[in-house]
Amino acid sequence: MQRLCGCNEKAMLHECNCCQVLFNGERLPVGQMFMQINKIVLFTFCILRYVSEYTYIGSGKTTLMSTLAFRQPAGTIVQGDILINGRRIGPFMHRISGYVYQDDLFIDTLTVLEHMTFMAHLRLDRRVSRRERKEIINDLLERTGLLSVAHTRIGSGDDKKMLSGGERKRLAFAVELLNDPVILFCDEPTTGLDSFSAQQLVQTLYDLAKKGTTILCTIHQPSSQLFDMFNNVLLLADGRVAFTGSPQNALNFFAENGYHCPEAYNPADFLIGVLATDPGYEQASQRSAQHLCDMFAVSGAAKQRDMLVNLEIHMAQTGDYPFDVEVDTFRSAAWYKKFHMIWYRASLSLMRDPTVQRMRFFQKMAMAVIIGACFAGTITVSQLGVQAVQGALFVMISENTYHPMYSVLNVFPQGFPLFLRETRSGMYSTAQYYVANILAMLPGMIIEPLLFVIICYWITGLRATFFAFSITAISIVLVMNVATACGCFFSTAFNSVPLAMAYLVPVDYIFMITSGIFIKISTLPMAFYWTQFLSWMLYANEAMTIAQWSGVQNITCFEESENLPCFHTGQDVLDKYSFNESNLYRNLLAIVAIYFGFHILGYYCLWRRAKKI
Repeated sequence: MQRLCGCNEKAMLHECNCCQVLFNGERLPVGQMFMQINKIVLFTFCILRYVSEYTYIGSGKTTLMSTLAFRQPAGTIVQGDILINGRRIGPFMHRISGYVYQDDLFIDTLTVLEHMTFMAHLRLDRRVSRRERKEIINDLLERTGLLSVAHTRIGSGDDKKMLSGGERKRLAFAVELLNDPVILFCDEPTTGLDSFSAQQLVQTLYDLAKKGTTILCTIHQPSSQLFDMFNNVLLLADGRVAFTGSPQNALNFFAENGYHCPEAYNPADFLIGVLATDPGYEQASQRSAQHLCDMFAVSGAAKQRDMLVNLEIHMAQTGDYPFDVEVDTFRSAAWYKKFHMIWYRASLSLMRDPTVQRMRFFQKMAMAVIIGACFAGTITVSQLGVQAVQGALFVMISENTYHPMYSVLNVFPQGFPLFLRETRSGMYSTAQYYVANILAMLPGMIIEPLLFVIICYWITGLRATFFAFSITAISIVLVMNVATACGCFFSTAFNSVPLAMAYLVPVDYIFMITSGIFIKISTLPMAFYWTQFLSWMLYANEAMTIAQWSGVQNITCFEESENLPCFHTGQDVLDKYSFNESNLYRNLLAIVAIYFGFHILGYYCLWRRAKKI
């Protein structure tokens, strides 16, 4: 391609009547053609203004959109170059573009205003003041019609008052418009909406486009009204272009090739019907679609498209069409600010979700009363009292191990889709997300077992010394936290809760057997001897047993024989279970080490899954 007159590229963008382009040996006028370039998407991706793309369902449109937006899944192989104004796309696309996904993912317990505030802190430049940020949020809520429901929770199916499907979709648009994107990608935005809501949504897009935002939209089964609102359409079939141009030109092209749209018939449905694969006639349908793709490839519209692509590349290479979006000056929120916002969102979600926090709290208190009542009056300094004390300690450890462990198995799988979407948008890192969610759970993981011990310990009647109570309380708090850490590890290591439980149950049995109550640790077979070093139940049991029996010298023994020897001192009890009084603080430190070990493994598994998908 070469120019045949003295006008530069900028002059050619105006109505120059002398400019021509030599393309494939043919001279073509470009004056009027350049006036139309602001309505066409060139898939080297030199985008100037508004275009809506209507693509054939099942043709790979979502993959194409995510690739253009630099949000493609891990492992996606991209061949060729994707350029925007001559610059290869990269992470800066997260700042200059928005991406509205087909399915809406939110934290249902947050209100509309809280969700917008969270997103504004992470998506806007850190130099935006608090007042400006508030004004931006209010303006977007007003523009999208959400100002009246700003304090309504987003909600799920069980909530009495929640957002409708249309309101949720508009909220997704409001979030993506926070950073005033140059380009807005919309992946089937009308999916799940009724015709009226879909019409309102597309009208909103149309208004945004008139204000200068470039909009790329994939959609299937639009109404005739929606179809007429598109500037340009792109029809894909099996990864190939069947047509690109205006809606009316699409109908004309199909008519020229023998496919006439009947009168009073939705043109969008007609075009889908032509390119769709009919059941039972798969090969014939595919041949028909491929024939249309072949005919378009040699059509004048295809030549016009190729000429514009080459011209845009030439303009970028000569420097006459610079990349004028200031992406290098953007300063994202500070690390601590991102961390704080993720922690705050997770804390709100925990406090407002009764199944996560309140129900567990009341259940734990009820279990403390029941366990204490069962052992009340059995704790004595006698042979039977030894068995009762050890039984009470084991039940306290078990209650704070198994239920907390299994209750967190769905925490990360449930929030993984939203986490993956937000990290792909460059909002925060995996480390920030994981640590913030763990810290959000931490207050409950301390208060809940502490209240459990206070109730259960005194009803049971265990040793009434401050030292014994303190060691028991610290041990139980550590037990619940390390059990939760173990559950977090398994929830991030496996894709589903049932699979995580299938692997966790055998591990639980190992920890229970090596707790020191069922078998003397020194008699463990050599093949399983190492398992005791990973059993926090053993460490907690030994520490709590030491606290109960250390210094006890007068255990009552009514009758003694060779077959049934008596415990005379607390040291006899410790020897019975292979416990050593000098291991008290070592046990507590070992539980802390296992806690951090599980969380490190949990973070690694989450990071690896996010990197793979």
